[in-house]
Formats: sequence, structure tokens, C-alpha cells
Amino acid sequence: MATPSSRGIVAAFMRSARNYPLLLVGQFLGAFGDNAILAVIVGQLTYLQKAGAITDAELRTRNTIYTSLLFVPYVLLAPLAGYLNDRYAKTHWLTGGNALKVAGTALCALSVWFGPTWQGVGYLVVGVGACFYGPAKYGILPEILPRERLVKANGLVELLTLVAILGGAIVGSVLADVYKDHVIVSYIAVGGIYVAALLFNLFMTPTPHKPDVRLATSVSEFGHHLRELLASPRLRRVLAGTALFWVCGAAMKINFQPWGLDVLHLPDNTQIALLGLWLSVGVMGGSILAGQLHRVGDLSRTRLYGFSLAGMLALLFTVNSFAFWRTPVMHAGPLILVVPVVLLLIATGVTAGLFLIPLNASLQAESDPDKLGKTIAVQNLGDNIGMCLAGVYVFAGVKAGLSSSGVFLGLALGVAALVLWLKLSTRASTR
Repeated sequence: MATPSSRGIVAAFMRSARNYPLLLVGQFLGAFGDNAILAVIVGQLTYLQKAGAITDAELRTRNTIYTSLLFVPYVLLAPLAGYLNDRYAKTHWLTGGNALKVAGTALCALSVWFGPTWQGVGYLVVGVGACFYGPAKYGILPEILPRERLVKANGLVELLTLVAILGGAIVGSVLADVYKDHVIVSYIAVGGIYVAALLFNLFMTPTPHKPDVRLATSVSEFGHHLRELLASPRLRRVLAGTALFWVCGAAMKINFQPWGLDVLHLPDNTQIALLGLWLSVGVMGGSILAGQLHRVGDLSRTRLYGFSLAGMLALLFTVNSFAFWRTPVMHAGPLILVVPVVLLLIATGVTAGLFLIPLNASLQAESDPDKLGKTIAVQNLGDNIGMCLAGVYVFAGVKAGLSSSGVFLGLALGVAALVLWLKLSTRASTR
């Protein structure tokens, strides 16, 4: 006769065998859709600008607003999302998050008949869905997998997310180019991706819920842990450093469209999306290299990498001024590759990866292991605040008449200034 403990082990194994692959597929499709729908929205701006329906400044302003909308719910709703995922079954929030994304896509589709405002409303709803989905996709892993598989599982989720981000951005850009005169087709395609993700999550075996969790307690614990981390000079600097990485990533993502059109004279959204691909390839290379060069807790070269990142951003500013950056150009089928710019973007990504990975490892290793989940939640909040600030910076730059190349120079100066502050504050705390 099976004992209660043996039945629990069997039930956990069955949850793992069923839920884990469904989680991976659903997560991939959801992240794919998040990036595809943004590419469809901002891709329309390219053709509006080419047709003279909007100015360059209007393109940049709308691009900044649309891209930033995804980050806002992560900042405003982070404590609530954490509470809901602690209180209720995480499988329910995986499904609920994707249901909100389906609804958001439907609202975006209304823009075909009722104007672009609906795209902003719809994408904001998609952001709310992503905010509620995020804690569930990581928090569910300890509930469906044995402890010894958690590191590999987290790594696989991150890998699939990265592939989905790149693939979604490129596929969404292709949709925006192919169906520029029938945008509703693009929204139907993205909605179908979200529906598929929802169905995979819907078939998962429900995980436990915790009715004793209270909102006030959850928010209070989050705030207390935030204050603990900020009270540590070293961890405070680490959090500032990781947020700086995401400021750069978000600002570059926002700026690639106007820069690609104005400076590189790229013909369509697909070519512009490849700029992000080369940057991401560099980040992956830098991340792998950082793992080979540094032990956990070794931040001895972090400031060097930060100044190098500032230097790379300054070089991106010079692309508009010096013609040697724009030749030779390779044509690989329909793809147009400005070779020096491709190499420069990869090198920029490498320095960014070398900067980020030691900081992430130190934060995870030096935080209280019993509160690591809350630490990651605080880090995510800081990173998303950073991405919102990136949107504010680009928006302010456009209003001040800053060119798309000038955005890179301003970003370079900001990175150098913050890294210098981190260096000086480290010396002060050491004394």
C-alpha cells in the first residue's frame, strides 16, 4: 500500500513530466508574441514616415511611447503580481497572463478602424499580462521540478526566452513589411500565437495555492527586503549596474528604428530588426566569455567594461559622421549587411555582456539564499525602472532636437558618468 509520502513523490513526478514541457512551449510562444506585436506596432511607423504621414520626430516619439508601455506595468504592479502568484496557483496566472495578452492584441486590432490610440491601449494590456505571467514562469519551477534540476531549468527558460525575443522581433518585422497594407493579418497572426501559448498553459496540471498569503504582508516583505538590499553599499552598486545595462538595452532598442532609417538608410523593418540581432549575438558572446574569465564575486574589471561600453556607444555616434563605417555592404539574398556596423554592434554587445554577468552572479551569490526570490524581484523592479528612464531619456531627447546619433552619444556620457560614480563610491565605502 502506498504511503502518503510516496504518493506525494509520484504526484510531483507526474506534475514535472506533464507541466515542465508545457511550460517551456507556452513560455516560448508568449515571449515570441510579446516581441512580435511590438514589431508590428512600430513597424507601421516606418511606412507612415516614408509616405510623409508623420515626421521623423513623430516617428521617434511614438516609437518611444509604444516601446515603454511594456515596462510600465512591471514598475507599477510588481508587488501585486508577486502577491497574486504567491496566493493563487501559478498555473492559473500563466493562463491568465496569456488571456490578457490575447485581449490586448484584440484591442490593438481595433486601431485598424478606430485609430492608433487603440494600439497603445492594447499593448499596455499586453504588458499587464506579461507582468502577471513573469513571476509565475520562474516561481512554478520549484513546484514542478526536483531541486537538483532547477539550475538547468532556469537556464533553459532564459535561453528559450532569448531566442523568442530575437525570433519574435524579426518575425514581427517581416509581418509588418509583408502586410503593411493589411495590418489586421499581422494582428491575427500574433493573436494566434498567444492563443496557442494559452492552450499549452491551460493543459497544465494545477499547482498548489496558498490561501493564507495576504497582500499587505507580501507588499511589506517586498519593501523591507528592498531597504535591506539598498542598505548594503556593494549590493546597492550591483543593482545600479544591472539597471544601467537595461537602460542601455532599452534606449538602443528604441533608437534603432530612427537610426537605421536616417543614418544607415535601411529600406524596411526586417533590416532594422537585424540591428538588435547583432547586438544580442554580442551579449551572448560576452556572457559566455565572462563565465570563463571571472569567478563569482569578482567585479575587478566591471568598471573597465563599463567604460568600454561607453566607448562603444560613442563610436556608434560617429557612424553618421564618418563614411568608412558604412562600407562595405554585403547583400545576402534580401538581407543588407553594413559590415563595419554589424561588427561594431557585436563588439558593443560583448562589452555589455562582460559588464552584466559578473554583476548578476554577485547579486545572486551575496544575497540571503532564503530571500533570493525577493532579491530577483527587487532587481527586476530596478531594471524595469531603468527601462522606463531610458524611454524618458529618448523622449526628452527628441523634444530637445537630439538626433538619433546624438542619443548614442548622450547614452555614452551617461554610462561613463554612472560608472565613474560607482568607482568613486566604492573607494569612499572602502575608506
